[in-house]
Amino acid sequence: MLRHALAPLRAVLLVLHILLGLVLVYCAFPFCKLPTRNRINRWWSRWLVRICGARLRVTGQPLPPELAATGITPGSNGRLLLANHISWIDIFAINAVLPCRFVAKAEIGRWPVLGALVTRAGTLYIERGRRRAVAAANDTMQWYLKLGESVVVFPEGTTTAGDRLLPFHSNLLAPALEVGCLAWPVALRYTEQGAPSDAAAFVGEMSLVRSLGRVLVARSLEIEVALLAPLQCPEHPSRHDLARAVQAELSAHLGVPVSTERVFDSRGQRS
Repeated sequence: MLRHALAPLRAVLLVLHILLGLVLVYCAFPFCKLPTRNRINRWWSRWLVRICGARLRVTGQPLPPELAATGITPGSNGRLLLANHISWIDIFAINAVLPCRFVAKAEIGRWPVLGALVTRAGTLYIERGRRRAVAAANDTMQWYLKLGESVVVFPEGTTTAGDRLLPFHSNLLAPALEVGCLAWPVALRYTEQGAPSDAAAFVGEMSLVRSLGRVLVARSLEIEVALLAPLQCPEHPSRHDLARAVQAELSAHLGVPVSTERVFDSRGQRS
């Protein structure tokens, strides 16, 4: 089939695009101001999605052009985006719509090549198992939110096949309450030819290479990035209230249930 024949070409183009990204973050980013870096990040992410053979569809709240290009509102607080998590490509799909800083597990920073790329692009990491790791991450998030930046958290803490929402970790929602910024639910949905698809799902013990292969041969993969109505943090007095409100919005939009399942990694630690 054509999509299988095109997969090796897409893989080569993707490697070249990643190498271009490394050149940009190491050679250009040190000499660029943040708005310019974010514009480059958005452009690069859009092309990554296209090279993978996926189509991006943006729905929901329209973004002012300057915010969509830079992800920044100078002189005012930023915004905390809270998204369901399905795949490694989630990061690039969101960045293609609104350039952001992402909060991720420290293991991602140790991935070959991609780790260096996302680190240099401004990803914030949490080292699991370290005391005060969440507190330190929250302090850093508050700093960037006060500067008017956009920060993304995946409150489920791990990925699913997109068929449900896992319990939310509310700890990382605290910075939005402390700063008093908007919390934006972002619903991600993957479809093939209009039907729900798990082609991009990066779950369990699946390797990144296998996941990439599934994406490259998917049939007309479409990624919906739905920017739902922002929530005013003062209306939700605690991080638990805010987490429940965001989870309810995402569940309603995606039409998936909220699971009570607790997910543990291979070391028996809760993800």
